[in-house]
Amino acid sequence: MAPVRRLANCAGCVATRPRIALIAAMAAFVASGAPDPAPAATSFELTEVAPGVAVHRGAIAVPDGGNAGDVANLGVVIGSRCVAVIDSGGSTAVGSALRKAIGARTATPVCYVINTHGHPDHILGNRAFHAADGPQFVGHARLAPAMAARGAHYLNAARRDIGAAGGEFELVVPTIAVGDRLELDLGDRRIELQAWPTSHTDQDLTVFDPVTGTIFLGDLVFDEHLPVLDGNLEGWLAAHDRLATLPVRLAVPGHGQPGDLKPLLERQRRYLVDLRDQVRAAIRRREPLAATVESLGTSPGPSGGGKWALVDEFQRRNVTAAYAELEWDD
Repeated sequence: MAPVRRLANCAGCVATRPRIALIAAMAAFVASGAPDPAPAATSFELTEVAPGVAVHRGAIAVPDGGNAGDVANLGVVIGSRCVAVIDSGGSTAVGSALRKAIGARTATPVCYVINTHGHPDHILGNRAFHAADGPQFVGHARLAPAMAARGAHYLNAARRDIGAAGGEFELVVPTIAVGDRLELDLGDRRIELQAWPTSHTDQDLTVFDPVTGTIFLGDLVFDEHLPVLDGNLEGWLAAHDRLATLPVRLAVPGHGQPGDLKPLLERQRRYLVDLRDQVRAAIRRREPLAATVESLGTSPGPSGGGKWALVDEFQRRNVTAAYAELEWDD
């Protein structure tokens, strides 16, 4: 494994202005630079889950105008010199609410905004921090290419589904790319970032705070919300084995309730194994994709027990992705 890189001078990070993704293909979608909107919600809870570590729980829902894109878990780690934000929410309105909640908790400046992957419910709040705080934006080495490839679609969908409740929509790309491991010094506190092989996506990044044993998993782990496959199913299952060995005291999934890592992993593994085995069986029966999606697209599988939310929204997509991955295995 490559040596761990360390970035210790947070003051220098604050002085460095991040660049905005001005990709020609999405020029029509780039925001106008209007002032950040007031949050759509009347309250925004940021709860301390360990000393110097706070979490905001997003709704278990799809992004829309009613929730302003506030559907992902967001994190904050506070050092003596600077603050790290882990994911910024699904709109500028959510990012602005997070900034306000951080400011009510500490005067320490935000110097890092870390995106655990590139799905819009985790990154579209970046804009709220860009102009006001000038932090470094940190992500997996493959995050910027993923944002370039899908950014226009994400912005278009956010404007369509969330609309004015989310404020202006814009992409802010990483200024620090993590290829393997990286430590960030927040002042009397170092956090450890790990880039993962293709799993939930091809840009998954975790953030670990050794002081409290808290890990921010992004969407490598889901709770309540049906897991969503956008990477590699077998790679995701392999990631479970590695995650299970980590010295974690508190696990923060990308969606759902923070808690013990082991039961979170076990439940998700049962779902993913069911998905793999059922799709593989259909392929061996020579069922075409459409028939497989029709037969498996309404149930999370025998081990899932129907306990996942948003099955109707994501199960058919998962079956399709799994079929595409597994159809050439046999």
